[in-house]
Amino acid sequence: MLSSALEHVQEIAGRGDHPAVFLDYDGTLTPIVSRPEKALLPDSLRQALRALVMQAPVAILSGRDLDDVRQRVDIGAIVYAGSHGFDIAGPRGLRKEMATELLPRLDMIEKELGKQLTGIAGARMERKRFSIAAHYRNVNESDVPKVERAVSEVAARYRELRKMDGKKVYELLPDIDWDKGKAVLWLLEALGLEGAKVRPIYIGDDRTDEDAFRALEKSGVGILVSEQPRPTAARYSLKDSTEVERFLRELIAALR
Repeated sequence: MLSSALEHVQEIAGRGDHPAVFLDYDGTLTPIVSRPEKALLPDSLRQALRALVMQAPVAILSGRDLDDVRQRVDIGAIVYAGSHGFDIAGPRGLRKEMATELLPRLDMIEKELGKQLTGIAGARMERKRFSIAAHYRNVNESDVPKVERAVSEVAARYRELRKMDGKKVYELLPDIDWDKGKAVLWLLEALGLEGAKVRPIYIGDDRTDEDAFRALEKSGVGILVSEQPRPTAARYSLKDSTEVERFLRELIAALR
């Protein structure tokens, strides 16, 4: 059972350390909703993020497209990483894209998977720049195996892609040695935040965030957002996006 991050804010902030805060979007800054386009950032949380960037570097790493998550948060001083860290942009020309050579292949696979999902009621395909997601949140439980089979068959035909399981979604993305953990480590280096006095804090709720928790196990702090206990590499937990906002506000106060 993880301790609540709310009970250890001062300890997480560190004494004399300089935090760098990394956040997931869906399920962390917003609740998980049945339709992804409805996941809107509350104004109060946007205000908290604006206050936080005055105290520490902030990056948001999302499975969403880069432009999508950037428009939803709309704070210029934040670094954004879309497509699970495959597409990164930030202030002062910061930019990194991974596996761009596979974009034409993803265009082709998008059409192929779309045809296979057409007959499954409730299934929704979402093309992102660097991945293809098959959402099954609104699919009848008995039909979920059909969605997984369709995605698995495509993944088996195209070895340059890998299948990833998320919250009510199967996703195909380039099968290269890159994930949110690698993206966080790259950002720490690119932003000049690798010193001993820098304390990376990563807050996320999904399986993809576990890569970041593991990457920061020795040098930083992982905080899992989940109402239910589960195996994790994170050190602390928060229950939901409401607790995330409260934690960020208390962190800001501690840093001041």
